[in-house]
Amino acid sequence: MNEAPAVFTIVLNWNGLADTRECLESLRRADYANNHVLVVDNGSEGDEATALEQEFGGFIEVIRNPANLGFAGGMNVGIRRALEAGAEYVLLLNNDVTVDGRFLGELVKDAMLRPDLAAACPTIYFHDDRKRVYSTGGTVNLWLGSASQTGRGELFPEEPKVERKGKWVLITAPTPMISRDYADGACMLMPREAIERVGLLDEGYFMYWEETDWCFRARKLGLRCCWVPQAKVWHKAERSLSSTDDFHYHYQRNALMFVRKRGNAPQVATAFLTHLLVYAPWYLVRRPGRIGRAVAEWRAVLWNAGFRGGKRNQPRQRPLT
Repeated sequence: MNEAPAVFTIVLNWNGLADTRECLESLRRADYANNHVLVVDNGSEGDEATALEQEFGGFIEVIRNPANLGFAGGMNVGIRRALEAGAEYVLLLNNDVTVDGRFLGELVKDAMLRPDLAAACPTIYFHDDRKRVYSTGGTVNLWLGSASQTGRGELFPEEPKVERKGKWVLITAPTPMISRDYADGACMLMPREAIERVGLLDEGYFMYWEETDWCFRARKLGLRCCWVPQAKVWHKAERSLSSTDDFHYHYQRNALMFVRKRGNAPQVATAFLTHLLVYAPWYLVRRPGRIGRAVAEWRAVLWNAGFRGGKRNQPRQRPLT
């Protein structure tokens, strides 16, 4: 019997010891034998890397970054190591995710059927509402500078099913590719060949939108992103997606940066005007007491326009990478 393809799973830890432990415990129970787990510690306070090494021993390889390189920078360190070590597939996994025992086998089995695969993601559920969908990948609108997670908030049927014209139908194997604009970076499997063609994550984003950007670049090369319904994981989304003004600023700033990098001039203009004249005022109308969110929107627009404190902070040319 041929050995299962070598998968290198990259878990990024930054001051998240308890969540990372729970994530690794679930990975240790998974039934995919040829999985190599890399934990990239992103400059955590305290010696969390050593604590994880002592607890999980040879199950993990720990890489220590001297500082917080952000999601993209930290994951890129892991991706480079995985490729050097002979990975056939690389799995990006948030440290606040726990996994079903069969999730990786289902992802790899489906990926092996897709020669044009860029990235695949499982059904991602909310950790605290275990049958409610967090994401199955998503869609992007360059004209509005927005992204939408497909299926978010829905109650998924007990048996794996997929949507067909507004209804759920039973899956038959092999499952036809269920395409997405992007695979969700909370749990995203990428073939080695796709990484070698597309390149690494764009570290200009630091956090948020980097996997969307990578998937968009992959689709430009003719590759496709997909959802694998049979694979299941659970995401502590309530912890990682806080509703702070700082989160909204960075998320919306990167949304507009994505449009600047990947859209055309009319799309850039429309997205800027939408964020400036529609989204920010709408937040004020809906929640007058949350003026900080509207201010975050306006700050994001100004940052992308190149201004901070009255001075330009970026070159005039449109970024290309």
